[in-house]
Amino acid sequence: MGKSFKDLILLVTTTVFSTLLIWLPHFLSLSGFLGLDFSNGIANIYRNYDGLEYVVIAKTFYYPNLIAAVGQSLPANYYAAHFPGYSLAILALAPFLGFLKSMIFISLLFTISSVVAFYFLVRNFKLTGHPLALSIVFLFIPARWVIVRSVGSAEPMFIFLVLMAIYFFLKFENAQKMKFILLAAGFGSLAQFTRPPGILLFIALSFYILWKLVKTSKDNFFMQFKKYFLSYLPLIFIPFTLLVIFYWYSISYQDFFAYFHSGDNIHLTFPPFSLFNKNQYWVGDIWLEDGIYIFILGFLAGFYLIKKKLYPLAAFVLTYIIASSFVAHRDISRYTLPIFPFALIAFEKVLTSKEFRLVIIIVLFAIYLYSQNFLIENTAPIPNLELYN
Repeated sequence: MGKSFKDLILLVTTTVFSTLLIWLPHFLSLSGFLGLDFSNGIANIYRNYDGLEYVVIAKTFYYPNLIAAVGQSLPANYYAAHFPGYSLAILALAPFLGFLKSMIFISLLFTISSVVAFYFLVRNFKLTGHPLALSIVFLFIPARWVIVRSVGSAEPMFIFLVLMAIYFFLKFENAQKMKFILLAAGFGSLAQFTRPPGILLFIALSFYILWKLVKTSKDNFFMQFKKYFLSYLPLIFIPFTLLVIFYWYSISYQDFFAYFHSGDNIHLTFPPFSLFNKNQYWVGDIWLEDGIYIFILGFLAGFYLIKKKLYPLAAFVLTYIIASSFVAHRDISRYTLPIFPFALIAFEKVLTSKEFRLVIIIVLFAIYLYSQNFLIENTAPIPNLELYN
């Protein structure tokens, strides 16, 4: 049995075991365990935001008359801010597991896929001398990721697709084979189909390509531009996918721009860093110091990736963190999750050190308590889950 296979077995086992450990007190409906109340049982997991919203999309395909028939109080246009990739994955398994079990199984499946993709990214491109250790860190840092991957959420699927898109983009940069840029474009398009920030992947890679073009071409700029345009042309499928989704909305909502009419669910504001304005609708808080640390780590990760000459990764992280600075939402830790796999690569020397291994062992229980406390409170007021199954 090869080392890589053993590593993958360990990663899959760790993913499944850590997820079951999160679910366990909910399955057992424990009351008073760790000072927390799990008496609502597994309903806490099913009702955590935003999983049920994707179930509604899977059952209705965005048609307002069908949405109205589901037992929920949100306006139909609210769902336009949630793209359909994750919902269609739920729908594919629903005949076998039901919608609710499919919802969390898909999250688990794509968490496993994400850690495997991350492992091969850092190992095959030699981005760390400790691919297994860094991949295990990936499962627990940041702590918000532990929560998101344990409930119904589009983030595990989105992060997997972004990792795969960047993996094959790097393969193309090394080998210049058309199949790799086609695969990068394909995974990028699926990422766009899954979550709105998928367009940031296209913008980031476009910035990188433009930077590379300017850097490498001098007297023959226009000849090089033609060559680059043709080489990277398949990436245009990413924004094309966005148009496909908007066309879908033009049929279901009778509104091509339904995404932009989905109310205050987009969270984009001006000026940047409006997260630190208590009066923003989705903020309402003054205890926001953690947001400062997230932005520090995000920008620092981007600059460290530049220092490491990992320019495509740096372009993605910096594009994403700059865009996130315009997001006014208290849960900024969830919105910035897609940059953290690459932030781990930026800080890999610290994160794979003996000292950090000791630290992560010490704080694992803190991460567990944080996760459970969050899961109990972050639930939608849905009294009858059977309407969603």
